[in-house]
Amino acid sequence: MIPLSAVIVEDSRLARNELKELIKQHKELMVIGEAENVDEGFELINNTKPDVLFLDINMPEKNGFELLEMLDEVPITIFTTAFDEYAIKSFEYNAFDYLLKPLNEQRFSITIHKVIEQIKRNTSIDNKNTNVFNLEKQIFIKDGEKCWLVKIKDIVFFEIVGNYTRVFFDNNKALIYKSLIQIEEKLPNTVFFRANRQQIININHVKKVVSWFNGKLKIEMFSGEEIEISRRQSYIFKEQLSF
Repeated sequence: MIPLSAVIVEDSRLARNELKELIKQHKELMVIGEAENVDEGFELINNTKPDVLFLDINMPEKNGFELLEMLDEVPITIFTTAFDEYAIKSFEYNAFDYLLKPLNEQRFSITIHKVIEQIKRNTSIDNKNTNVFNLEKQIFIKDGEKCWLVKIKDIVFFEIVGNYTRVFFDNNKALIYKSLIQIEEKLPNTVFFRANRQQIININHVKKVVSWFNGKLKIEMFSGEEIEISRRQSYIFKEQLSF
């Protein structure tokens, strides 16, 4: 197995060294870079696209949560921190795992084993779907104090709200500070479809399609929402799905 690439973002040099020593004990992992603050970490992650991110939470100027908010695509994230008060909050982010400093060697090994198994599953999906966008990829969503790491496949639809966009997933609806056009550029058009000027739907979450007025279609999602497809987009939708 080719070693998984790992990046460490941690403001303490001693803590970074401790992590690197633990990682050396696992030939399946290889550290390809480290950063001591969020801005350096952001640049490093964008340049290297690591498989795994070891992320401190409490750092000067910007914290680990803010780093996740800056990323368009988030690697498997393992929080490392001395403050267990963040534990519950980190799980709200759906982090892969949470390690409390000083790091426990046995606990670290368990986490690495879980990481490897998760990446094997993701790789298997990629191999079965060559040249297909990996819907297991996750993005970071923040709305006020609530934050999530959400897999692309779990997003039901996007909807314009003024200059922002609301994201619907797992019975949640979060407002994010990006336009629908910005979001659409990063989505696989084989799965996400522009239903009208206001909404983009995940066709894998469509429960039922019915004919509507003036040549339009109406969509019912498994989550219960009903979305009207514009007349022009209804024609494209029929062609795309051989409706």
